[in-house]
Amino acid sequence: MTRSVLFACNMNSVRSPMAAALLRQAAGEAMQVDSAGVYEGGLDPFVEIVMAELGLPMGGHEPKTLADVDLAGFDVVVALTPEAAVEARKQNPRAAIEFWDIENPSEEQGGREAILAAYARVRDALREKLARRFPEICKKP
Repeated sequence: MTRSVLFACNMNSVRSPMAAALLRQAAGEAMQVDSAGVYEGGLDPFVEIVMAELGLPMGGHEPKTLADVDLAGFDVVVALTPEAAVEARKQNPRAAIEFWDIENPSEEQGGREAILAAYARVRDALREKLARRFPEICKKP
């Protein structure tokens, strides 16, 4: 059984903190969950909005890089971008790395509603992938 998961993306500002918050909520104390990026970014304000819809405040998220984390301390590293997968492999060639192809909602064009809808789609896609990958912990959304 997986006891620790690290989610990694490029900036640790959108996808990886969303995935970590969702799994942390589902797993509680049963699993160690964290997130990091190839580069350190700041939490995206749209992430805070769509996660608050699920009652998950993101204000405590402190962005960090993969260099700030000991990858050997995790059973699985879930890379949410190709760059994060490459960097994780460089840092720990023996790490169990999975790649989940998740769209980048920050590339959405349009007004506020279109952007929020893109972030909500990513959040919901992450929930579905988490439910499939960790069925013993996560319920289907």
